[in-house]
Amino acid sequence: MTDTAVRAAPAPAKTGPQPVTFAKALNAALADAMEADSSVVMFGEDVGPLGGVFRITDGLTARFGEERCFDTPLAEAGIMGMAVGMAMNGMRPVVEMQFDAFAYPAFEQVVSHVAKMPNRTKGRVTLPLVIRIPYAGGIGGVEHHCDSSESYYAHTPGLTVLAPATVRDAYLMLREAIRFPDPVVFLEPKKLYWSKETLDLEELRKTADDDGAPGVGRAVVARTGTDATLVAYGPSVPTALAAAAAAAEEGRSLEVIDVRSIVPFDDETVSASVRKTGRAVVIAEAPGFASVASEIVARIQERCFHSLAAPVRRVTGFDIPYPAPKLEHYFLPSVDRILDTVDELQWEDEA
Repeated sequence: MTDTAVRAAPAPAKTGPQPVTFAKALNAALADAMEADSSVVMFGEDVGPLGGVFRITDGLTARFGEERCFDTPLAEAGIMGMAVGMAMNGMRPVVEMQFDAFAYPAFEQVVSHVAKMPNRTKGRVTLPLVIRIPYAGGIGGVEHHCDSSESYYAHTPGLTVLAPATVRDAYLMLREAIRFPDPVVFLEPKKLYWSKETLDLEELRKTADDDGAPGVGRAVVARTGTDATLVAYGPSVPTALAAAAAAAEEGRSLEVIDVRSIVPFDDETVSASVRKTGRAVVIAEAPGFASVASEIVARIQERCFHSLAAPVRRVTGFDIPYPAPKLEHYFLPSVDRILDTVDELQWEDEA
């Protein structure tokens, strides 16, 4: 380790429950993973001394040195290719794509090498790497900065695709992703970076160390209900919860499922909820055609057909490029659009 890697003394950590942002939880997860495992390295555009566009890597270079948290050229394909080589040789690289659509130049590396290397080598070569992608809209950005690109990755066999929606999950799921033996696409909803929860980070660290989180491939019931199920992931979960709260004021009980893990998908939790309520609406920001939302609808229809009182519906972005900031509120799923769709679930047949 060179002189540049001499660690700055970490600031004394606050103890006990305290407000923690989504961004701070990710930063803490990265720092804790790097502290626990010297093979974990973090790199990407501006992630070094600047701490990243969204400051997710703030302080990591000062703490762990330039060998373990460093800037790269503006060359996403090169970033991904370097991560593949490092993972093949015993490292656990974590890369940041800065913005969702910036990852497209690296997509060939992801599809041709990241996703296929373990299968290509019959498991002899694993790729324990994490591709962090700040994604989706709601920040007043433009196309190339607000894309919901999850369908591309979910459609590619060999990738695990995760999308946390809570501050607690931001920490726990990133720790688990870094420990995971296979490549993970980790989707970070940008508009949630500034959301807060009161959490005890020390307790979270113990939960992560004890493997006490729900885990990859597990959805959770974010709100219980009896009349219909809202299925959402990532940035759409808070919107679904707000819709459920508004519906409750009108006497309608909506259950909300936070998918968390897009691939692998938790059919058991989703199906159990839909069989209980008999109605379902799937919510996602991405355009609806050939989307993750479409896949979830199909899986519910296949598994819960005889329990359904109405066709499963979707509330998604429209099949257009991401609009200009002044128009994005028309594009994104809203509480009103969700409630209007719930109202269309053939309630009159229940009488």
